Amino acid sequence: SVPFLIGLFPSVATKFVFLNFLAFPFFADFRRPELLVNNTISLYLTTEPGVTVGIWHTVPGSRGAEAQGKEQRWYEEALADAHPVIIYLHGNGGTR
Repeated sequence: SVPFLIGLFPSVATKFVFLNFLAFPFFADFRRPELLVNNTISLYLTTEPGVTVGIWHTVPGSRGAEAQGKEQRWYEEALADAHPVIIYLHGNGGTR
């Protein structure tokens, strides 16, 4: 009966395969990443009209002491310096 139910309701099967309805860690405020990850802030980019993408900017541990207590402007300027930027695409879980 399981193959029949999967054929009848493919969206349910997709949810259980990818588990994209779960947000882990539970009850975390992903708009405030500094509570979860050191030297990190939350930024939002408008990629096209009506589409906004949320990102986290984390500076490396070597600049951690320098980043302590800094505001968003400092992090934006850190993106513009000569250091390389690594982009990590986390997948389809719906959270950062």
